[in-house]
Order: sequence, then C-alpha cells, then structure tokens
Amino acid sequence: MLIWFVALYLLGSIAIGLFVAFTRVHNAKDFAVAGRCLPMPVVTATVFATWFGAEAIFGVSATFVKDGLHGVVADPFGASMCLVIAGIFYGTKIYKLNVLTLGDFFRMRYNRTVEILTTLCIVVSYLGWVSAQIKALGLVFSVVTDGAISREAGMVLGTAIVLTYTTFGGMFSVAILDFVQMAVVMGGILFIGYLVSGMTGGVETVVSHAAAAGKLDFFPRGDWVQWLAFIAAWMTMMLGSIPQQDVFQRITSAKSARVAIMASILGGTIYFCFTFVPMFIAYAATLINPEQFNGLIETDSQLVLPTLVMQHTPVFAQAIFFGAVLAAIMACSSATLLAPSVSFSENILRNVFPEVNDRQLLRMMRLTMVCFAGVVLTFALNTNASIFEMVESAYKITLAGAFVPLFFGAYWSRATTQGALCAIIGGVGTWLVVEILIGEASLVPAQLIGLGVSIVGMLAGSLLPQRFGRQTPQEDFHKALHHRAAAETHHVAQRPHRH
Repeated sequence: MLIWFVALYLLGSIAIGLFVAFTRVHNAKDFAVAGRCLPMPVVTATVFATWFGAEAIFGVSATFVKDGLHGVVADPFGASMCLVIAGIFYGTKIYKLNVLTLGDFFRMRYNRTVEILTTLCIVVSYLGWVSAQIKALGLVFSVVTDGAISREAGMVLGTAIVLTYTTFGGMFSVAILDFVQMAVVMGGILFIGYLVSGMTGGVETVVSHAAAAGKLDFFPRGDWVQWLAFIAAWMTMMLGSIPQQDVFQRITSAKSARVAIMASILGGTIYFCFTFVPMFIAYAATLINPEQFNGLIETDSQLVLPTLVMQHTPVFAQAIFFGAVLAAIMACSSATLLAPSVSFSENILRNVFPEVNDRQLLRMMRLTMVCFAGVVLTFALNTNASIFEMVESAYKITLAGAFVPLFFGAYWSRATTQGALCAIIGGVGTWLVVEILIGEASLVPAQLIGLGVSIVGMLAGSLLPQRFGRQTPQEDFHKALHHRAAAETHHVAQRPHRH
C-alpha cells in the first residue's frame, strides 16, 4: 500500500507538471521566471519551498538531535532571514529591471566579465545543494521499499522524475507544484507530529526533556573561535544565499514588487516556524526508543526520522509522511536544478552564441538542465558527506565572491567594475587558499576571511585609479535600468539589451 501510494503521488506530480508545461510555457521568460505573473499564495508557497526540502526534514532535524539549537544556526535561523532580506532587496532594487537572472544585473551594473565570473560562482554553489536533494530522494526510495531499491538506484530514479517535469515546465511547473506540494507537506508533517506527541506524553514533555539536555541552548559557550564558527555558519546561509538564482527566480516571479516583498516575508516566517516540527519529531524519537535511536544518531542520524515513521506509525501515517517528504524534496530540487541551468544558459552560453533567438534560448536552457542533472547525480553518487554538510558548504563561494558585488552594486554609487573584479577574485581566491591549505585548522573560517577580502577589494578597487574595467556612473546606470524596464514592458520575450 505504501509503495503504491508513493508511486501514484509521483505520477500525479509529473502529470501536473507536464500539464502546466504544455499550457503555460511559451518562451524563455515563462520558463525562467513564470512570466512574472504569480499571485501572493503561490509565491508564498514557492518561497517557503526554497529551503523546505531534504535539508529541513532530514538534515536539520538530525543535526538538532546531535547538537541542539546551536548546531542549526545556519538553518533555519540564517535561511529564514535570507528569504526576508532577499525579498526586500529584490522587491525594492531588482524587480523593476524585469531581468531573467542575477547575471543580467551584474552585466548591466558592471560588465560582461563580472557577469561571467559571478554566474560561475552561483552555478558552482548549486553542486552541493542539488546533490543533497538527490541523496535524500535515494534515501526515501530505499526506506519506502525496505531496501528493494538501493540508495544509488533511488537517486537515479528521483533525478529522472524531477527532471521530467522541470525540463518542460521550468518555473511555471515548479511554482504550481510547490503550491500543491506544500499543502501536502504541512498537513503530512503536522499529522506525524500529532501522532508522535501522543506517544511521548505531549509537546511539553518533549520540550522539557530537550531543555534539560541542553538542546535548546542557542549561543556558544566557548571561546572566540567557537563564536567565529557560529557567526560564520549563520552568515554563510543568511548572506551567501542572497545572490542565488533560485531565490531570485522564486521572488521575482511575483506579479508585482509588493507581492514579491510580502510573499518573501511571509514565506520566510512560515519556514522558520515550521522547521521546528521535524526537529520535534526527531527528538521525540529518542524518548520513544532511546537505545535504538541513540544508536542511529551515532551511525547515521539522517535515518532517525524515516525509521521512526516506518517502525512506530501505521501504514496510513507512513503514506502521508513519505508523500510529504517527497513533495518537499521534489519542490526544492526542481527549482535548484532549474536555477543554475537558466543562469549558465543566459549569462555564459548566450555570450558564446549571441545570435540565438528566444526559442533557441529556451532549448538551450533545457539541454543545460539535463547536463547539469547528470553532473550533480554523479557527484551525489560519489560523496559521503551528510545532507546538512553539503547544504551548509554550498554557499561559501557565493558569500566570498558574489554577495559584495551585488550589495555594493545596488547601494554604493561609487562601486566600479574594477572594484567588483577585485572583490570577486580576491574573495574567492582567498577563500580557496585558506580552505585548501589550512582547512578546519584555520582559527577564522575561510569564508569569513574571503568575505572580508572581498569587501576590501571592492572598496580599494573602486576608490583607486581605474586601471582595468570600465566605470559605470550611477546616473547612467539608472538611465539604463529605466530604459531596460520600459523595453521589457513591450518586449517580454526579448533578450535583455546589453548596455
């Protein structure tokens, strides 16, 4: 019964995604940002789905059981704040440009070199994030079939399913399925939480036990090194995730700037609150059967939640839970497959093939997505990192290389192309050197050093005499933006004009 329910759910998701694809996707803009016409409820759901995938259900819950609130500072604390900050930033600074990607902004504000370098940073950052979703799909298929489908085979099957509807429907399919799947997720996870709370004597019993065990202590109690690691984890997720194409696409697919801002704040708030439900369920498992689940925590903590559901709930509850888990992971992985593919096609391949028309660009995006899916599947099959570790590491490169050019480009009138290049090269270069040569032995986390060097590079490169790159006066830049926005109003399917 469980396997049939999961199979029917997957077929239904594919059917909805393909229906949306063939009825609503007509050009590259529909594919990349859903035609910028989505209403508040759909945008709120898709913003919520940004992070509520494998990381929130398996990664965060497992990390909380081991390390408490201190261990999950990156997610949900940093992740939810990212959604709120990004929504306000994109809604006030980027939405009116009507661009397809963040790379378009970098090109318009600086030049093509900055566009390519930042796009490469963004695309590379998705390798760990998407691989984490694929690993989680393999885990779910293996647990549901009691090992009949191996984790590796489950990864291949899950990738094929998500790729099927996302390749055809793009952001339209992602958004509509997010709306449907998030309803399944919230209902399913809350139902399991209700069942589990009954097994443990209620919510208050679990919370009191967690508090007594020190799991609700948030701030570190150690020296400054531990504080730096704590701050680095928070900032990596909160700031490093802002220059991300999937966050940008979800927010700017709204039908207006006001909807974009309000939906991002609401979606981020709901995400922060709801992520505590999987944490509660996972910790409750240690009260239901301490010997079994404490042993799992030591060997593979990611199995705590699915093992609890499979062994301590009825089949009906299992079907609801795994349907909800698949909904969350598919919603998250579809958008994170789409985002780097759109960025790579629009901001790198389009520079190589500048004469392609809109239909050819759409085909290019789809082919790129298939290729990227192959790369991340290979990576997922050959890495032993946990889901939480893969996600937490994903945004170090964008924190070091893309955040400063984005932030200063929007808010500092004296930011120049030379400054942006110094920020990118200095930030990423320093981060790589520290990460490779020193690694975990570094007293200051490598991504924080990279961020600091990136800020210094932007300031120094912009204020010193301009030796390379061109400077874009802020007045001319804003004229270009207004021209761009006006042009897009009448030519929504056209390639952004290169100023």
